[in-house]
Amino acid sequence: MAQLELLNEQGQAASKVEASDTVFGRDYNEALIHQVVVAYQANARQGTRAQKDRETVKHSTKKPWRQKGTGRARAGMTSSPLWRGGGRIFPNSPDENFSHKVNKKMYRAGMAAIFSQLAREGRLAVVDSINLEAPKTKLLAAKLKAMNLDHVLVIADEVDENLFLAARNLPNVLVVEPRYADPLSLVFYKKVVVTKGAIAKLQEMFA
Repeated sequence: MAQLELLNEQGQAASKVEASDTVFGRDYNEALIHQVVVAYQANARQGTRAQKDRETVKHSTKKPWRQKGTGRARAGMTSSPLWRGGGRIFPNSPDENFSHKVNKKMYRAGMAAIFSQLAREGRLAVVDSINLEAPKTKLLAAKLKAMNLDHVLVIADEVDENLFLAARNLPNVLVVEPRYADPLSLVFYKKVVVTKGAIAKLQEMFA
């Protein structure tokens, strides 16, 4: 069983929490983690960019100069891709598909490898729970400051309205439920804090 640090309200390691090796004790697989992160970013792209070819670019159909006798190269239209302001030869289309396919087994293994590496690097910690009495950003900021957490991803077993409203105005804090944990956020944030209740759900999802 993997041993995870359990933090108290002062951000100090009070004890250890046992967790499954299949999620928090897996070997580091850089290639798989890279593939999962890149696929997540690619699948988030909308593919709405578009460029114009020589047919759709705004231009005149008049021949710029006569065919022979000027000493210059032959030119038929100003929409030529060789000209400044002309159309693109192979333009990007708005229906371009950027999605990458990652099957469920690979995704689960990649997420488990990320969690395991975070635990080895000391970037993953466990807390009993995170509850707020009111939806106040100041309350959550004070709680995280007392625990010496400033750039943190919080994975809570249940995000109630108070916690959601308090966290959304903090620029370097993201609070999500286990089902919304994504590989990019896990890699991006300096510290990942998981509640005890979320540990069980993560083990059920990625074991």
